[in-house]
Amino acid sequence: MDHDAFSKWLGIEVIAVEAGSATLRMTVREEMTNGFGIAHGGISYSLADSALAFASNGGGNQSVSLETAIHHLKPIQTGDTLEARATLLNETRRTGLYQIDIFKDDVRVAFFKGTVYRTGNEWKL
Repeated sequence: MDHDAFSKWLGIEVIAVEAGSATLRMTVREEMTNGFGIAHGGISYSLADSALAFASNGGGNQSVSLETAIHHLKPIQTGDTLEARATLLNETRRTGLYQIDIFKDDVRVAFFKGTVYRTGNEWKL
């Protein structure tokens, strides 16, 4: 997180990180809403993408996304606290498939799937 300026800007709090899983939390601010007065879709996407990054890199192997997709299920409002829970579904030596569920008050508001490429390089900070 020390080197993740975007996640810091979003106000993301890291709750837990392990190899293959991560839980992140953030609160939606007014400047994150669109013309309809609900959170811009990129906000939940960005939270999920950060959860993907933390979960896939949690084991120390540098991983980058290959493909991602999100499904929005319910609107998100200013002041809502979101929690993203990333889970590893499948992995090979070079790829990992993750699902990230995004909750507001224990109600799923979006889900995201992401595939990462494992570079084979270890993190050296």
